[in-house]
Amino acid sequence: MTGCYIIRSEKLKRYYIGATQEDLTSRIEKHNNGSYGKQRFTSTADDWKLMLFIQTQNFAHAIRIERKIKAMKSSKYIENLIKFHELVAQLVSST
Repeated sequence: MTGCYIIRSEKLKRYYIGATQEDLTSRIEKHNNGSYGKQRFTSTADDWKLMLFIQTQNFAHAIRIERKIKAMKSSKYIENLIKFHELVAQLVSST
């Protein structure tokens, strides 16, 4: 399943935004067990939980959505995306 995802760690009180082409469950498991290396941001916590998944037709679109969300540099924007599905629809159509 291809798309952009947002996960959250309660320990860190932070969000992480990523894009994937692989199975989402295994992707989150890899973040939680540090499979991406000890120097990676997600390796500092082991309690990542999926908050939002935006399915896309292709990986390039998932990357555009990921970059747009990261460019906002706002946890409030992320929280609004999670709460209001019309914002997600607007984001998908504008990227």
